[in-house]
Amino acid sequence: MAKIKAGVIGAGIGKYHIEGYQSHGDAEVVALCDINEEVLAETAREYGVERTFTDCEEMLALDLDCVSVCVPNKLHAPLTIECLTAGKNVLCEKPLARTAREGKKMVDAAADAGLTLMIQFNNRFRPEAQILKGYADDGAFGDIYFARCGWIRRNGIPGWGSWFTTAEVAGGGPLIDLAVHMLDLTMWLMGNPEPEICMASTYSVFGPKMEALGPWGTPNRRGRFDVEDMAVGMIRFADGQTILLESSWASRIKREWVYSTICGTEAGATLERVFAVDGIDDSAVDTLEVYTQEQGEAVDRVVKVEPDPAMGRHAAVRHFVDCLISGEEPISPATDGLRMMKILDAMYRSAERGKAVTIK
Repeated sequence: MAKIKAGVIGAGIGKYHIEGYQSHGDAEVVALCDINEEVLAETAREYGVERTFTDCEEMLALDLDCVSVCVPNKLHAPLTIECLTAGKNVLCEKPLARTAREGKKMVDAAADAGLTLMIQFNNRFRPEAQILKGYADDGAFGDIYFARCGWIRRNGIPGWGSWFTTAEVAGGGPLIDLAVHMLDLTMWLMGNPEPEICMASTYSVFGPKMEALGPWGTPNRRGRFDVEDMAVGMIRFADGQTILLESSWASRIKREWVYSTICGTEAGATLERVFAVDGIDDSAVDTLEVYTQEQGEAVDRVVKVEPDPAMGRHAAVRHFVDCLISGEEPISPATDGLRMMKILDAMYRSAERGKAVTIK
């Protein structure tokens, strides 16, 4: 069988996608596109990608089976739709888009073209998340009725003044950048219940003062900071389940902390990643614990899992390739990304209005 031929748009986070394709025996990266010629050349040389482009339209003229879209949020919708129109399956980085309205156009374009559109919700593919999902699907937790989750940083504002902190390009701050990961993971563990109502608050405390900067992105001191640097909220679902959510790029806490805690009628569990240094993956420790009762006594169990430094990013790309080969639907389809965008839209709307809103 011929290998799946992939193109990647975006030579930054796109490196993880290149590594994912190259780790699959039935896939190869044949083209890379980026408007930054220096970064493009460096990444192509590092990974041995022979064909490079600064214009994605030229790249899409190639015989490609799929394209990874790894660009700022503002470009997710137009580039994804362009790829789908050109007959290419798409793996798009999270979030699906800046808004649900944009995301709906992407979902419709994939349906009209009869092609696969998968969202890179890589935390679903972390080994500890896969184990936890297996437990949940087997009924080990009973009915999961409550959860809390979040991704909070102490000093982690990415690329101050760049697209990360510009609302018109990013769509928002840590809510759309970080919280989307753990909220998606938690909802997935709960069986993707239908969201109904949310209440949220956003804060911009340290960003306007150019404090608590992190090690990501390229700062632009002449740029803007017009997004939140912290967001918190509660989501209630149609069947009564509730999730409490928190996210921050900057907050006076001890250290960066990423977590999902689920509470079921039979058992509970916590998946977490705790950083010694904000943003430095090599300093992080991953744990998975399950909490049960046996003969009236509390029993806590630590589940040993082989660590994944890529946090599921490579595994997600390999799954995408497998789905293209088998014709099966991905476990993180675009429709899940659209559901997420409806929630995020509602949370920003709730924060602006100062009251609970329905999720439409």
